[in-house]
Amino acid sequence: MAARMPDLDSRAEAQLVKPPLIGASLSAAALRRVLDAHRAWLEGRLEGQRACLAGIVLSDAMLEGENLERADLHSANFIDARMSRAVLSGANLRLADLGNAILIEADLSAADLTEARLELALLAHANLAESHLAGTILRRANLRAARLPDAAMDNCDFADAVLREASLHQAKAFECNFAGADLTDAKLYHVTFRCCRLPNIAAYGSNWTTSTVHNCDFRNADLSAARLDRCDLAQSAFWRANLRGSSLQQARLNGADFESADLAGARLHESVTMGANLRGADLRGATGLTPTQLSRARTDAKTILPDGSHGPYMLGSAAHRSARY
Repeated sequence: MAARMPDLDSRAEAQLVKPPLIGASLSAAALRRVLDAHRAWLEGRLEGQRACLAGIVLSDAMLEGENLERADLHSANFIDARMSRAVLSGANLRLADLGNAILIEADLSAADLTEARLELALLAHANLAESHLAGTILRRANLRAARLPDAAMDNCDFADAVLREASLHQAKAFECNFAGADLTDAKLYHVTFRCCRLPNIAAYGSNWTTSTVHNCDFRNADLSAARLDRCDLAQSAFWRANLRGSSLQQARLNGADFESADLAGARLHESVTMGANLRGADLRGATGLTPTQLSRARTDAKTILPDGSHGPYMLGSAAHRSARY
């Protein structure tokens, strides 16, 4: 019969002189002593001690409203923990497992979430401003109305996550996976997304104003009524995407692929279309397109032009004039 991992020595729990053993557990009383010592440390009292819970198993723990600011929680196990309104700002959560944890309104600002796991975590209204996420797993996590301004995201997995009404302004994402995510009414203005996957996202009414979105995959995405004004969408793919009623005014569409996309009623005033692929796209009722813009893009016989006629666009045809659709 395998020996059971013993609880930490009470003296070590209180003083936290040595890093705890990976996989060890704490009693409720011992955890309370750690939290009290950490509070004293944050307040600058001599008896205070920064919480070091690296590798500790705290699954199902009740930590609602607790203050673990700047705590060392490296590799800790918080599966199913209840942490609503907890303060985790600046905490070290590298490799921590927060799967299915409840973190409603939690403060994770400036936290290090490198390779942390947050599958199915409930992060509604949580604050992740300036947090660092690299290799972080957030599949099917609920981040409704969460705040991620200035977050740094590298190779993260947000597949099927809920980001409705979330604020990601000025966030930076590189090679992240948002496949199937819900970004309805999300605020993404001035973000920088490079080489990200966003196929099949639901992003009705989302705001991407002044963003840089290069080499990203939006195949079959719903971006209807989205704001993409002054965006740089160079080399991004919108194959069969729904951009009906969207605004792309002054956007840079150089080399972007809109093949078979629905751009009916879109606003494209002063957009740059050099090399943009509009073959098979539906541009009925689109406004702001000039003969020069259309001649610089690629159209074909399957393209439906702004006046409702089929392409390819021919200079002097007046097909750039919008018709009701």
